[in-house]
Amino acid sequence: MTFHDFPLVNATLNGTSAVLLAAAYVFIKRGRVRAHGWTMVSAVVTSTAFLACYLTYHAIKARHGETVTRFPPGPWQPVYRAVLWTHTPLAGNILPLIALTLWRAYRRQWDRHRRISVITLPLWFYVSVTGVIIYLMLYHLAPHLAVPAREATVAAGVGR
Repeated sequence: MTFHDFPLVNATLNGTSAVLLAAAYVFIKRGRVRAHGWTMVSAVVTSTAFLACYLTYHAIKARHGETVTRFPPGPWQPVYRAVLWTHTPLAGNILPLIALTLWRAYRRQWDRHRRISVITLPLWFYVSVTGVIIYLMLYHLAPHLAVPAREATVAAGVGR
């Protein structure tokens, strides 16, 4: 895997997590508790792999002086920002909710698990889906326009 493969890998892992979360929801609604449990464990593993790849990718970018990738100006920029501005804080805050939800399932505290899972599942699903949307917008909607912030600054004549 090369450095340039990371965004696609990250989007694939996010998409896989979303599919697993949706399947787990269907399983629990149909009373298939065991299938739900294994699917949720798979979603956790997939999301953990995503987080490891995401942090690795951004650590590599930071070593090369690239900290932010800016979406280009245009009609899609407000949409991109709205998605990003909802995705980012939720992505940072979902980890403790996931951990607490899993802990309560592990401890077989089913009532408490259910109470928090109705919050955790939709937020986790939203973060996974919007992660894929962000990837599609950055790398497919306007791939020729999305440049690292450092290059955008130089191109705009700032910092010369």
